[in-house]
Amino acid sequence: MLKTYKSSFKPNITPVSLDQYVPKVELKEYLKINDAIYEVDSKAENSMSFSRLLDCQYSDTLKKMDPDHLVALVTEVIPNYSCLVFCPTKKNCENVAEMICKFLSKEYLKHREKEKHEVIKNLKNISSGNLCPVLKRTIPFGVAYHHSGLTSDERKLLEEAYSTGVLCLFTCTSTLAAGVNLPARRVILRAPYVAKEFLKRNQYKQMIGRAGRAGIDSIGESILILQEKDKQQVLELISRPLENCYSHLVQEFTKGIQTLFLSLIGLKIATNLDDIYHFMCGTFFGVQQKILLKEKSLWEITVESLRYLTEKGLLQKDTIDKSKEEIQCSFNITKLGRASFKGTIDLAYCDILYRDLKKGLEGLVLESLLHLIYLTTPYDMASQCVPDWMIYFRQFSQLSPAEQNVAALLGVSENFIGKKASGQAIKKKVDKDIVNRLYLSFVLYTLLKETNVWSVSEKFNMPRGYIQSLLTGAASFSSCVLHFCEELDEFWVYRALLVELTKKLTYCVKAELIPLMEVTGVLEGRARQLYNAGYKSLMHLANANPEVLIRTVDHLSRRQAKQIVSSAKMLLHEKAEALQEEVEELLRLPSDFPSMEASSTEKA
Repeated sequence: MLKTYKSSFKPNITPVSLDQYVPKVELKEYLKINDAIYEVDSKAENSMSFSRLLDCQYSDTLKKMDPDHLVALVTEVIPNYSCLVFCPTKKNCENVAEMICKFLSKEYLKHREKEKHEVIKNLKNISSGNLCPVLKRTIPFGVAYHHSGLTSDERKLLEEAYSTGVLCLFTCTSTLAAGVNLPARRVILRAPYVAKEFLKRNQYKQMIGRAGRAGIDSIGESILILQEKDKQQVLELISRPLENCYSHLVQEFTKGIQTLFLSLIGLKIATNLDDIYHFMCGTFFGVQQKILLKEKSLWEITVESLRYLTEKGLLQKDTIDKSKEEIQCSFNITKLGRASFKGTIDLAYCDILYRDLKKGLEGLVLESLLHLIYLTTPYDMASQCVPDWMIYFRQFSQLSPAEQNVAALLGVSENFIGKKASGQAIKKKVDKDIVNRLYLSFVLYTLLKETNVWSVSEKFNMPRGYIQSLLTGAASFSSCVLHFCEELDEFWVYRALLVELTKKLTYCVKAELIPLMEVTGVLEGRARQLYNAGYKSLMHLANANPEVLIRTVDHLSRRQAKQIVSSAKMLLHEKAEALQEEVEELLRLPSDFPSMEASSTEKA
């Protein structure tokens, strides 16, 4: 018999607090009304106490241009410390950045001057020589704007420059408050609004939470600028508790509960009504059901959602007779359901996508990419699109006959767009979503032809960041549509076409550069340099000498050269292994191959 022993050894473990390594940063909250600054103090009357008067000597011109005294507030901390100014809109970010720079002294130009010139040079390099005129004027002062209108490469460069102290001031929208780790000594909220909506408590806390840099600053401070008319609302804002967190599982119906049920059944985690309901009871929504559900029970919502998916043709209902007394419903996923599940298609659009792909088979135009691009333009972005009708008409009139045929198949004519552009009354009704989606298809089609976000941004009068988001969304949706088609035999014709289109949308470069951009660390600019230097394929890069690469390609470090060659070799090796496996599969004797013994038996 085995004996068990209890050890008398007790380890001497002293609890360690993270505070002794990273001390807490004190955050002070302030409100600014006219020239007076008040500190937020929960113990004081009205939750605020007078702190100081803003000491600034403004000229009449400056008073008119900067009534909120932003210049005075930011110059108290920059350039030695960093500062964020949150603005209600994207346009306001750019205007505020320019306004501040107009009134900063020339001394700010000398602070880390060489590094700021390097930032400008790098921005030009990643944008094919283009540079936003606003950034060109503000970066020399250490100031930049930050919002979704920037491309991801621009944002990355500016964030790095801010993190290292080369840039000391960002004018930004509320999106920077969540998810981006860019703290500051001082955070200024230009107004208690996000666009036209009054700030919520959690938004306010997110923004002011950027103030204070653990391990760098000992304090952080926030200043909310407000007008007298907003004073009462702001006092309520700073004193009320944070908003409660509620489940949105049922509110976001097609992306929430229905997608969850389709996944549960598709993955065979739960396939009958009881198991699905039991699973729902364990979700955050299930825990909050007494608070959130007033008219219907969780059971009723579960049954209704499953009925909806069945009626939509995504699930098939089977009835199982478990015993004479009990009948249980079980669900199986249909072919359309599996295609939607595998393609991660939003269930609000899966039947529309099926219909569009089916209609496309009747007259798929392959003389250009426009028809395929239309089929892979994201539905959700089309619903939010507001076309510029004059630009739409101009682009429409430049279409080739084959491309106009695509529009005709969709029921959109040049005459219709022309009337919209001139403001004339239109009798014939055309689906708004189709018109909007075709407009975005024009943007993507032009982008694939020109491969330059800047020129397309100018041509369609759209922010370059939005165009990049559209391209990323289309590449992702194209991949989803490909997986959708792989599950449905009737759409076999789309499979090879969408593989190539997804690559084009993902890289958005000239076709000859795509093989080079598959290599880790090679972006468009670097791919063009390598191609011009004679490295035109993956095999060229895999067999390259890093030392030769350094001498032939500008601004390429030894570490980067080695990484490119190493990555190319690995990628080439993976492709060779895949081909080898295919060869072995072809040469392998089939498992159902008839043996000699079987043949002899049959003859006998």
